[in-house]
Amino acid sequence: MRAQSSATTASPIAVIAPREPQGLGTVQAALGVTAFSLTFPSTAWGLESFGPWSLVAVRGVLAALVAGGCLLAMGVRLPARRHLGPLAVVAAGVVLGFPMLTTLALQTSTTAHAAVVVGLLPLTTAVFSALRTGARPSRRFWLAAVAGAVAVLAFTVGQSGGALTAADGCLFGALLVCAAGYTEGGRLARVMPGWQVIGWALVLCLPLTVPAAALALSYEPVRLSVHGVVGLAWVAVGSTFLGLLVWYRGMAAIGIPRASQLQLAQPLLTLVWSALLLGEHFTAAAPLTAVAVLVCIAVTQRS
Repeated sequence: MRAQSSATTASPIAVIAPREPQGLGTVQAALGVTAFSLTFPSTAWGLESFGPWSLVAVRGVLAALVAGGCLLAMGVRLPARRHLGPLAVVAAGVVLGFPMLTTLALQTSTTAHAAVVVGLLPLTTAVFSALRTGARPSRRFWLAAVAGAVAVLAFTVGQSGGALTAADGCLFGALLVCAAGYTEGGRLARVMPGWQVIGWALVLCLPLTVPAAALALSYEPVRLSVHGVVGLAWVAVGSTFLGLLVWYRGMAAIGIPRASQLQLAQPLLTLVWSALLLGEHFTAAAPLTAVAVLVCIAVTQRS
């Protein structure tokens, strides 16, 4: 009995924080995708009132003020030093890089063409996750992911007439930095709440976004309109803060590769919003692509 007691004392049971149920995690990730699908149409609205640099900088400042207020109200402690590096990657990729590059692209590209970057984002995120975390999804997962990406890419390129634009460099750059930010954010969301991950990333950017906003607003003209204000408000609070909040929670619950594949539906949702909000048109290929994407999503979720 003494030996057993000693052994028990020497080997305490590790307490593991409970994780979100996978069903709830899938719902949260899907809500994040829905929020993200409105980003491009909202950015197009925002560009009606603000210049591209002003829109990106003010977006970051507003989102950081909301996030910082939440962190302060909840009495959240400063992140540990070991988390600063991953938070910097999230900030550089998701808070600064992706909004800046896609906003610049949308000056000369339609939202349909810009949706190409989102169509390839799930596959790119899965690759980054495999390289960064050592995850090894099954062959069936990769086949379904590639098939879904090809379907979305073919559809969105077809919608833009098949021609490459000068904005493609910005779009593919945005693809890479966002996938890196998603991967690091998903890893961090396993050790801290998802809203704190994006909250601290936004706050870390304030020393850059505040002076950038002041400088951009002094050089770029501002023509306030209802569309412009609503677009800015959504990309700042809806896409950048609330969308990423539920997205990171979902990734922590169901895993980065599986959550990333839910984004295969994002380009199609973006096209729907673009038709409703911007008056853009797409062909009858949309429902066929939607069915193909849903099949691919179902396969990846079971793999």
